[in-house]
Amino acid sequence: MIKFIPGRFRFVCLVLFSLFIQTKSYPESVLKNARQPADGIPDGVWQASILRKDGIQIRFNFETRDSAGKKILYVMNGKERLLVDHIRQLQDSVFIEMPFFDSRFALRLFNGNELDGNWIKNYGHRQVPTPFRAVFNEPQRFSVQNAPLFNVSGRWSAWFDESDGRMEAVGEFKQKGSRVTGTFLTTTGDYRFLEGVVDGDSLRLSTFDGGHAYYFTAKIKGPDKISGGMFYAGATSKESWAAEKNQHAALPDEYSHTRLKDKHKARLDFKFRSISGPMVSINDNRFKNKVVIVQIMGSWCPNCMDETRFLSSYYKKNHQRGVEIIALAYERTTNFKESKKSLGSFVNRFRITYPVLVTGVAVNDSLRTEKTLPQIDMIRAFPTSIFIDKKGLVRKIYTGFNGPGTGDHYEIFKKQFNELVDGLLKE
Repeated sequence: MIKFIPGRFRFVCLVLFSLFIQTKSYPESVLKNARQPADGIPDGVWQASILRKDGIQIRFNFETRDSAGKKILYVMNGKERLLVDHIRQLQDSVFIEMPFFDSRFALRLFNGNELDGNWIKNYGHRQVPTPFRAVFNEPQRFSVQNAPLFNVSGRWSAWFDESDGRMEAVGEFKQKGSRVTGTFLTTTGDYRFLEGVVDGDSLRLSTFDGGHAYYFTAKIKGPDKISGGMFYAGATSKESWAAEKNQHAALPDEYSHTRLKDKHKARLDFKFRSISGPMVSINDNRFKNKVVIVQIMGSWCPNCMDETRFLSSYYKKNHQRGVEIIALAYERTTNFKESKKSLGSFVNRFRITYPVLVTGVAVNDSLRTEKTLPQIDMIRAFPTSIFIDKKGLVRKIYTGFNGPGTGDHYEIFKKQFNELVDGLLKE
């Protein structure tokens, strides 16, 4: 465990961050035509570490490959393989743009098999660099010194002690040997694909997707108890957690969290600019006599990525049946051009063909609901889905999203989603 960053490394990180900011002004043709040096990034699996100031390392793995004459990589979390195909190398400097979430890496390749520099995350008008290091040909996420004393497979009632109170969650894990995969489900969404190990009586799990950088540690006190847990998120955040095995653990109904202010006024009324240019209103003719799903989302939101993948595929298959989808985006900035650029990655990657609208209201605006959807009580989570019947009336509101990392929960969600929409179409 690294407890400090040597002075040389700190200096390199500062120089690289400065160099990265400068490269943002390079013409795309310069980067596109830049030749990869002979000692380019080797192909294979890397062990990566995001290095926090408190000495904690958030680990993950990625695999580099050559594809059609260009370098790509896949971020590896459990079953997920997240494609990253915007990589540029100038001499020993490497610049990696994550496909979503407005984050990137500015790195230096040295010794032919190591990368160091910064993971840089954009928060609207503020950029936060966090030191990063990766070592080639290291497929292990975490080293294991001892045989596992317990098997954590199954469902767990979990709780996280947050600054504003306790948050209930459900843990779902599968363990084979020392390797563990799974996730935590909460009322606002899941923690996506977690991967890690049981080392003796110690549990370690992590994930990284460009938006989330999570690391969980804990002690397994027996076959049905986990205690002393710590949850580290991003550069500075941390919380304590614990869990007890409970095969009947469940969260409140996802359709019960977000409500209409007045059941007798069940119609939405909004009009926002789409990223393609024109203004789009829920009252436009194309949405009349259709079942409409309003997706509340943001390009910074990993759970929104999972939901967008699902909805885009669903829309292509069911649009002709009379289904419409409208995405309402709440970005980190109120600037339309910046929001459009961030959302473009979603549209291109998932080939979205339904309207994506920019609300112009920042996600951290305390009045975001009142300014955009005053008919509902509060936007509590991203994503949130609003189901509207053929008469234009809100029938259901689903808070959060149980994505593919949740296993059976994802299958249950899809079944319920299809049944709900099919029922509205038959009315």
